[in-house]
Amino acid sequence: MKFKRPRHVSMATLRNSFDRRSIVVAAVQGGIGVLLASRMGYLAIAQNEKYKLESESNRVNLSLIPPRRGWILDRQDAPIASNRADFRVDVIPERMTNEAQTIGELAKLLRLTPVDLQDLQDKLDKSHGFAPVEVASGLDWESFAAVSVRLPDLPGVVTQRGFSRFYPSGPSVGHLIGYVGAASAEEYEKDRNPLLVTPGYKIGKDGLEKIFENRLRGYPGARRVEVTASGRIVRDLETREDVPGKPIKLAIDGPLQDYAARRIGLESGAVVVMDCQNGDLLAMASMPSYDPNSFSDGIGRIEWKMLADDDHVPLRNKVLRGLYPPGSTVKPMVALAFMEAGLDPEESVFCGGGLRVGNRVFHCWNRRGHGQVNMAKGIYQSCDVYFYHFAQRIGMDPIAAMARKLGLGQEFDLPVVGQSYGTVPDPAWKKRKYGKDWADYDTVNATIGQGYFLVNPLQQAVMAARIASGRNLMPRLIYDGEPQKADWLGIPQEHLDYVHQAMSDVVNGPGTAGRAALPLEDVKLAGKTGTAQVVGLHISSGKTGPWKYRDHGHFICYAPFDKPRYACAVVVEHGGGSGSAYPIARDVMTYLFDPNKAVEVLHGYEKEWGGTARERLDTKYRSYAAAFGEGAPKPPSEEEKANQAARDQDANQPFQRGAQAPRPEPVALPSSPPATAAPAPAINIAPPGDGE
Repeated sequence: MKFKRPRHVSMATLRNSFDRRSIVVAAVQGGIGVLLASRMGYLAIAQNEKYKLESESNRVNLSLIPPRRGWILDRQDAPIASNRADFRVDVIPERMTNEAQTIGELAKLLRLTPVDLQDLQDKLDKSHGFAPVEVASGLDWESFAAVSVRLPDLPGVVTQRGFSRFYPSGPSVGHLIGYVGAASAEEYEKDRNPLLVTPGYKIGKDGLEKIFENRLRGYPGARRVEVTASGRIVRDLETREDVPGKPIKLAIDGPLQDYAARRIGLESGAVVVMDCQNGDLLAMASMPSYDPNSFSDGIGRIEWKMLADDDHVPLRNKVLRGLYPPGSTVKPMVALAFMEAGLDPEESVFCGGGLRVGNRVFHCWNRRGHGQVNMAKGIYQSCDVYFYHFAQRIGMDPIAAMARKLGLGQEFDLPVVGQSYGTVPDPAWKKRKYGKDWADYDTVNATIGQGYFLVNPLQQAVMAARIASGRNLMPRLIYDGEPQKADWLGIPQEHLDYVHQAMSDVVNGPGTAGRAALPLEDVKLAGKTGTAQVVGLHISSGKTGPWKYRDHGHFICYAPFDKPRYACAVVVEHGGGSGSAYPIARDVMTYLFDPNKAVEVLHGYEKEWGGTARERLDTKYRSYAAAFGEGAPKPPSEEEKANQAARDQDANQPFQRGAQAPRPEPVALPSSPPATAAPAPAINIAPPGDGE
């Protein structure tokens, strides 16, 4: 075997091999160094802003400050809806690591009741992502501080010092102003504004709060704070103040609004007061109502059950959405139509208690009859036979035209969520609606405000103001301080004077509402009573018995009689007749001229009723909480609540559409409103229609 001789390795060979390897290693190391240096340069220079922001975000927390909503003011610049300083606690469900533990700790710190915890759990079940959920608001400093110092141990909990919406008059302005609430997921999807998911921020949900949302909202502020890795605030760095929303000034007289709402008492009804000189709406009270202060905190199980159980429908704005047969309050309007058609007001007819029309006798409310009746007596004694007789001669078309001229059936240009404008019936309307011809009994019914006739209280107030002034006044809700340039209606002044005197005799003469006279020597009230049936006489007399079977009570008026300044309309649902309405109108009109005297009367009533409207709501809440506790039904979602409110607004309001005369307008009822009887199931009599 031949062996290969090993290669000779000299020092020079070793030195050359080392040099080559050194060069390769150095080249690799240099390349790596260049790459590292290039990367560091790229991060330090090209990516400087990016990592500076990320570093800053770890050290600095930036949050939006919800803007303060603009105030809603009355005509004297007194707040109807304002803001007040508030300590509150919210949770962000997405950030809670242990929901049960966090809620349990908050319950101890804030002393939450089982009902409060159940309501909170309902909110959490319906929450979405990072949308904040209110735990408690209106906290005292001790409770707020107790939660604040434990924030590092309560992930997902947010404490906030800010402002919350406050309504000084509470339920007195619920339907008028509306309320605010946290934005729903659907509302956030429509407007992807981060402000909507900012803890403590609320938007308008109903009424003027909703209509003027963009004006009232304002612009958010911002706050930069230095924080530790655990989120604890080290120091404030910078704060940009929010820009409050712009105020809204209403034509409403705040104290009058509150008085009118409270004066309705235990009844279900509405009061509207209008200025006869410029059309300003001084009061639009609808009761029963809800307290927008509690609604703004989020409605819970107990409150929702209170609303659902109340057959007086507290979610319905009765001023705008309540539709009622106007009863005899239309008789001054019908008298003006008669005179415009050429009827001599001194021409009379004998009332023996009824009048045969076709094959049926239509009774007067006074079954003994009124004797010989001219137009004035027909108004102040509210004689049905007079209007039965002459309406057949004049026909329905002139009466319907006058009704529309005076505002009935009209939808007004007001900043409101919705109006139900009712029905002024005539032959063309019936043909269009039902495909049937107009009959004499339709005219007879309509001329006394029954049958197909439907109006809302606002329209009745406008009618009273136009009769009083003779001008085409339009109701105004926003205050501008300027006189309204309203055209004359074209009604001869002698016709208006005749009706004015007859309406004065209703109250100050031999009329049907002597106790409606104002307790003031130098101010006379002119008005007209009205009673509207809701069921047939074979079911109920309309005066007593189950609440839902009682007649509606109406009263329209204006004062002073000789120089009209204020007009008023009052409707009391199922009040048993006009005797439940005109005492309210009397006291509201008294307030306009002598507030102290009117308030003294109100205080006496409220002692019998169990306190103010807000106090009665609080008492009712406590009784419901004691009776049902956590067992109250779960409140619906935002969408379901909106649908329920719409159903309540538009629910059929039973009324008598058969060819019958109304029952007598009571003249011997007590001056104070009768206590509400126990509720009874409503009969299902559908109206012929709520609009033309």
